[in-house]
Amino acid sequence: MAVDKRAARLGALALVSVILLGAIGARLWFLQTVQRETFQQQVSVSKTRRQLLVPERGRIFDSQGRVMADNRRILTVTVDRSIIRKGSNRTELFTRLSGLLKVSVQEMEARYQSGRYSNFLPLPLGEDVPEDVVLQIESRSEDFPGVRGDEDWSRVYPFAPLASHVIGYLGLILDTQAQDYKQLGYLNNEIVGQFGVEKSMESVLHGTWGKVVYEVDSANHVVRELSRVEPVPGKDIELTLDLKVQQYAEQALQTELRQQRENTDIQRMAKNPVDKFGKPKFTGENFVVSNGAQYLPYPAPAGSVVVLNQDTGQVIAMASYPNFDNRWFNAGISGAKFKQLFPNDPQHPDKSILVNRAIQGQYNLGSTFKPFVAYAAMTTGIITPTETYLDQGSYRLQSIDKSICATGVRCEYFNATNPVSGKPSTYGPVSVESALAISSDAFFYRIGELSFQAGRTLLQDQVRKFGFGAATGIDLPFEFSGRVPDNDLKKKLVEQGKLSKGEVPRLLVGDNVQTAIGQGLLAASPLQLANAYATLANGGFLNRPHIVKSVYQGGVPDSGPNQVDLSQGTLITSNDKPEVVQQLDLPPAVRDPIVRGLKRVITGQGVNYPGNFYHATTGETLFKNYPYSKLTIAGKTGTAQGFASKPWNDSSAFAAFSTNPFAPYTVVAYLEKSGYGSKAAAPVVKCVFEALSNSVPVDEITPSDPLDDSSLIAAQPEALKDASCLQNPFDPVRD
Repeated sequence: MAVDKRAARLGALALVSVILLGAIGARLWFLQTVQRETFQQQVSVSKTRRQLLVPERGRIFDSQGRVMADNRRILTVTVDRSIIRKGSNRTELFTRLSGLLKVSVQEMEARYQSGRYSNFLPLPLGEDVPEDVVLQIESRSEDFPGVRGDEDWSRVYPFAPLASHVIGYLGLILDTQAQDYKQLGYLNNEIVGQFGVEKSMESVLHGTWGKVVYEVDSANHVVRELSRVEPVPGKDIELTLDLKVQQYAEQALQTELRQQRENTDIQRMAKNPVDKFGKPKFTGENFVVSNGAQYLPYPAPAGSVVVLNQDTGQVIAMASYPNFDNRWFNAGISGAKFKQLFPNDPQHPDKSILVNRAIQGQYNLGSTFKPFVAYAAMTTGIITPTETYLDQGSYRLQSIDKSICATGVRCEYFNATNPVSGKPSTYGPVSVESALAISSDAFFYRIGELSFQAGRTLLQDQVRKFGFGAATGIDLPFEFSGRVPDNDLKKKLVEQGKLSKGEVPRLLVGDNVQTAIGQGLLAASPLQLANAYATLANGGFLNRPHIVKSVYQGGVPDSGPNQVDLSQGTLITSNDKPEVVQQLDLPPAVRDPIVRGLKRVITGQGVNYPGNFYHATTGETLFKNYPYSKLTIAGKTGTAQGFASKPWNDSSAFAAFSTNPFAPYTVVAYLEKSGYGSKAAAPVVKCVFEALSNSVPVDEITPSDPLDDSSLIAAQPEALKDASCLQNPFDPVRD
């Protein structure tokens, strides 16, 4: 009998159906219960748009509340990256936007390909876009899908280029910085400080990003705002600078450099020997002819001025030249124009613009270093304060056998050439006081040898107490730490090939002799020199210099155009009190002869040597008309010998401090390749002290004219309206 198998088949099909339906039901239950929240979040994300809110950067003020760095709200046009992943879509959209944004398709494509902008945020295509253009774009979303205008901030420098090296500028995070900033929570396309206070105080000025989440429809139009976290503005910073003093220092520096470039100094011919035919021995130079004689103008390419409160370490002014207008960095100029404005030529570092020479200059100090050599000699007992030395124009080393000297080893060192006699100057019996006043090299050559014999690092150990050879710790980036010669330094320089071939890789007595007059391997910045003089002035307190005076909660209220009322701000921290790094033992027996000598530099008297004429002190004639009764000062000239010992490569230095406790200022000027210290740097310092004592008019601070984006120079030079304080009718030629 045949068996009917249909029932069995139907039963099997039914069982399979039940199992499948059960599996589907279980899966639906799993998706609707266990994974409900996960899928809901994905759906929600597809319906929302997240937008970061840019924090307003903290502002920067001078000590009088003048706004040196401000912000202006702008609109930035961005595009959702998902819209432009396909090349053809990208090209079409960029072509439509190019005319409206005035940005080329190639530039927008370069932004997309650069990797400089976050892949998780919309790509910025144009900054500072007019509001009517943004409205036009957003109203035509079908033509510009994913494109919108976001609020942003642009940095403004109301008084640029004033103090540009101190304030600094902003720029995109560099590739070399990306990892560090990422660890700090920055986006890789953020604008950050790249120089000056903008860089050193970046974390304080930056602020915290905010965030807003919108619900959007299928066309990416905003339906409603779902949540918002407001950005936290950066903190405001008050600097120690006084812009009026800063402006005057910059004007005096730039005026003097220009005058030195125009100067053809007849007296310099004493240091410019001629051959038997009357032609200069120095050939290949750009000589000019004046009254039948050949001369060379000083190059005078660069320089700096530092004004320091010697009691607190606060920097009142810090000028550096060549200067620049920091508005160029958000002016939207091309790369070619940027290279033209800011050339980087390693062969001509004296033309570098993006260098703050006040803290980055690596200079011999010349005779401005002598007070600290005198301190070292007296403190260690090498000489006594009243001990005299007979200066006959040169010093011959006593520790080197004459037979060795006869082989060509240099054993005799000379004073500066007297412009009248054409021979090394002779000063007769000199002590610490008179040696400083008339700047006797021979006196200090002797100290260099004696200190070397007493201990190879004796001199070095003492001058380091004044901060030489170490960074000052000022709150600015890229500070040069300086060089004080020792065995390790010289060995390193020899290994690097920076010294002449055959140089012994250890310190020799000749090195010490050169150090004793501020030459040789010694190097320091103008700020280090100023801080050392301030230490001498205040009785032995080596302070850390500060450029940042106070930090305020963001939003210090305005009191007028480009002016805030600091008294109404919420103070967070303050650097009003001096930060003492080290206290020196500076007893009157050591300090007083030095200070008396530095006072005589300014006021005289010089020295009379029998059979010779009167030697004025190095600043005596220049300061003859200085209003000494208003602000008493003491100072020292210095001429740092330049490359190949050519006189037109000599650099000019002058350092001075007030002896009035109610006006505790130290001022240093250093002018590269500008000649004698008394002829270039000293007049600048003299003018600044006259300004500080209200003896000369000082211009008011006025906002900058609009930036001329057609200019071919980084900044127009400034000049004193009345430059008479720079003049010396006696025109002396001295160290």
